[in-house]
Amino acid sequence: MIGSCHDYQVPEPRKISRVRVKLLRWFDENGRAFPWRKSSISNYQHIITEILLQRTRAETVAGFFPQFIREYPSWRRLSRASIEDLQHYLKPIGLWRRRAVSIRKLALEMTKRNGRFPRERAEIEALPGIGQYNANAVLLFCHGEPQPLLDVNMARVLERVFGPRKLVDIRYDPYLQQLAMRVVQCKTPTKLNWAILDLASAICLPRKPRCSTCPLVTMCQWAHDHAMINKGACNHDSGVGIDRVPAGQS
Repeated sequence: MIGSCHDYQVPEPRKISRVRVKLLRWFDENGRAFPWRKSSISNYQHIITEILLQRTRAETVAGFFPQFIREYPSWRRLSRASIEDLQHYLKPIGLWRRRAVSIRKLALEMTKRNGRFPRERAEIEALPGIGQYNANAVLLFCHGEPQPLLDVNMARVLERVFGPRKLVDIRYDPYLQQLAMRVVQCKTPTKLNWAILDLASAICLPRKPRCSTCPLVTMCQWAHDHAMINKGACNHDSGVGIDRVPAGQS
């Protein structure tokens, strides 16, 4: 075992590798198809998508994303939008007044920067509306660095498979931060991030997880502790989780 933190240790590389393989195989057959997952989309579209997805179901964003991008295809065009127009687009996803102001501030800053994000995390997080999660997204999508899209949904999968964190706020839990970083250190970090998030949405649900159909069930500490491996879990859930909940909001 390597790298202890709190009362837990980051798992052996062999288990992490096996989890990666199973997740990627599952994703090839079950991954969701969204417009922002196409190989042709720009860095701008990647980042604005991650901002829109916070506290919002992916299906809701997918419903207006193509029209939003046609209307605002770049940071420059977005910076010219009125707050009222942005609020109109953002009404379906909640917190639309606050989001409209925050998104426009970021668009103004990115226009000054000619659409180029800085490379250093501290500089990225100093941008309007950019916290740890979105900084990870910038490093992943814009600079090609393997970074976890670590929100409460990814945290739920990782904690159930490998063991729970100690701190309430995801952003400050060293064990979970280190674990998530180790897991995505592979040749296809973007695909692996999407695989974990899709598993969280379809199978590893907050209530009544569908363990009997989970590709990770035989390696899952939570399933073992709850005697789910042989019994199987209830395959129905009354609610569908949102796709991005900011760190610290679990």
